[in-house]
Amino acid sequence: MNRTEINTKNAPEALGPYSQAIRIGDLIFTSGQIPIDPATNTLVSGGIVEQATQSLRNLQAVLTEAGSSLSDAVKVTVFVKNMDDFAKLNEVYGSFFTEPYPARSCVEVARLPKDVLVEIEIVALAK
Repeated sequence: MNRTEINTKNAPEALGPYSQAIRIGDLIFTSGQIPIDPATNTLVSGGIVEQATQSLRNLQAVLTEAGSSLSDAVKVTVFVKNMDDFAKLNEVYGSFFTEPYPARSCVEVARLPKDVLVEIEIVALAK
């Protein structure tokens, strides 16, 4: 089965030796996206609401480049620095997804790249 690399200038460049996403068969696997504004290559200011919003916008851009969208997401994994932010994170998340919602895991972690508050990755269906 062929693997196809997905990259777009509308999302932050990879911070290391990895791709923004890989398509294999009918699935797209994104790398985790953190709240970097691709226009300025800097972290967005603010708290969990602003950071989750930017992370999801970055994922939208990657999926769009792959010919997919957030509505095609089947599994989302959220890494959050503080589980106390869970309710605010859910509000933002709910504004990006509609029913039927993708399966999701949310895990509190000790630290994320660049000390951000959230990182999100998605597995989506390819169109």
